[in-house]
This record gives sequence, C-alpha cells and structure tokens, in this order.
Amino acid sequence: MPLIEIRALTKRYGTSVTALDSLTVDIEPGIVGLVGSNGAGKSTLLKILLGLIEPTSGSATVFDLDVRTRGTDIRQFVGYMPEHDCLPPDTTATDWVAHLALMSGLPWIAARERTAEVLRHVGLYEERYRAIGGYSTGMKQRVKLAQALVHDPRLLLLDEPTNGLDPAGRDEMLELVHRTGTEFGMAVIVASHLLNEIERVCTYLVAIEGGQLLRSAPLGDFTEDTGTLAVEVDEDTPRLAERLARQGLSVALDGRAVLVALAGEATYDIVRDAVADLGLPLLRIERRRHRLEDLFRDAPAGSGAAVPIAVAGPGAAAIPGGNPAAGPPA
Repeated sequence: MPLIEIRALTKRYGTSVTALDSLTVDIEPGIVGLVGSNGAGKSTLLKILLGLIEPTSGSATVFDLDVRTRGTDIRQFVGYMPEHDCLPPDTTATDWVAHLALMSGLPWIAARERTAEVLRHVGLYEERYRAIGGYSTGMKQRVKLAQALVHDPRLLLLDEPTNGLDPAGRDEMLELVHRTGTEFGMAVIVASHLLNEIERVCTYLVAIEGGQLLRSAPLGDFTEDTGTLAVEVDEDTPRLAERLARQGLSVALDGRAVLVALAGEATYDIVRDAVADLGLPLLRIERRRHRLEDLFRDAPAGSGAAVPIAVAGPGAAAIPGGNPAAGPPA
C-alpha cells in the first residue's frame, strides 16, 4: 500500500482561486521531491495531508488514515517543517524544540534527551542555549528541521527547506536532508521550486503545476537520454548547423552546441564527417538528457506552466526530448 494516496483532490479558495485541481497520485516511501513553481499548490497539498485544511472535494490518505477525519492521528507520525519563519525569538532552541517534544507526548526527560540529539544532528548543539532571535536564517531553518524531527516521525514534510539561504547554506541543508532520509530510514517529501535541489537529494519526483499533476516517476525517468545529439564545437557553430541541415538532419542551435535529432546510427557518421570536412575543433558529442525544466516548458496549455521554474543552468534545449503524459506510478 502506498504511503500516501491522493484521488481527485481539489482545493478552491472562494470562486476565483483553485490551488489543487483534481490531483491524483500515489507516493511511496523514500526521498520524494514535490516540485512546482511558486503558487503551484505544493504548500496547500502538504497542509491537506497534515489535516490542517480540508479539501473542497476528492480524498487523500496518509498511512491509510483519512486526512479529513484522522488529522490528529496523522500528525503523530509526521514531522512538518513550514516554509515561513514561525519561531519565537526570545526562546532558546533547546526550550522550543523540547516544548514541541512534550506537546508530541514525550515524557519530560525523554523530551530533553531527544532535543539534544536532534540539535546535534542539525548542527546546533553548541548554540542550543542561545535565543533564536539572534540566529542566522540558516540556523533558524535548522531549528525548524529539528522540531520536525524531535518526536521521531515516520514521515517528514519539508516545505521549501532552503528558503532564504545562500548557496553554501543551501548545500548544507540539502546534505542534512539527504542524511536524515538515508541514515534514519525516514520517508521525506521535499517541496521546492528549485529543480536543481530536487535532483540532488531526491530519488522520486512528483511534478505539479496549476494544481494539476504533470508527472510522477523515479527521477531517472526524467533525466534519461533523449533522441537528441548535442555537438559542441569551438567555432563556426552556425556553419556546422547549416551543413548538417543540408544533409537532411533536423538541427537547432543552443549556444555553442548544435542539437541534432537522431535518425539512426548513421547520424553519428554524418556529424563526424561534417565536422572533419569543415575543419572545426570538436569539443564534445553526446546524447542529450532530459532536463527537469523541459517538463514544465512542454506542459499542456491550461496547466499554469507559464509561471517560470527556477533551474540550475541557463536556457532550454531547442529540440525538446518530449515528456510522456503521466499518471500515478505503478
């Protein structure tokens, strides 16, 4: 049985805003990336799974517990790291995390011991008695992660865990998230609009846009080889593209690279001969891989994908690899 089952889940705010639109997907244990642009419905989905807000229609279960009627039970087994700053500035990290451990039902001694353990895990052990108001943004994010972990949940929901962090802080947080999921054997859902972060820590990906499912699959399925050959030369890229087009190949330019639609193994020979005949310095020739941003660029009209997604690198391939329509994973 899947960890989370979602069926035709819809959430509307008034008559003008639809946050989720008939979303159907199954989510299995692991480190799962929930990716979509800001406003795609990620935070709304997490709050529904926690039983904090009710859906307009449809259904969802976590650990086979209905989110409409069993929210309190679900929250016993789930740790939640919210996106926005929600920490009391005049309280120490130890007191705050221990308080939430007590609220989760741990006895006082166990709560203090567990608090020390999770603050050590997130790298705040030496700073645990300082008031949170004097913490940096990165330290506050670690406190939020610690309070989500303190009651030893079976599932961790992280909403934009690198929000507000500089590049070094993002790297450290992503490493911490990865270690948490792998060392503790804990199911983790990481909601983010940053595709390169999802690629670094997750093994499975659920992509939504405009409240609708774009695709749900293992990460490797998103980044598999395409039917496009990338040929990069050091000069005269347009001349190479023109030569290959005259040879009957479908080509497009992407910076210093010529993207060539593969038409059998003979394509490699045609490209090799063209580069040699023109006397161009060949830098690389390789099969292009799908990129996560292609999924949003190629999304069907009406899915809301016009909102840009933050990506790791510049530009998108001029020849899309194509992304098959998706449904729930088997």
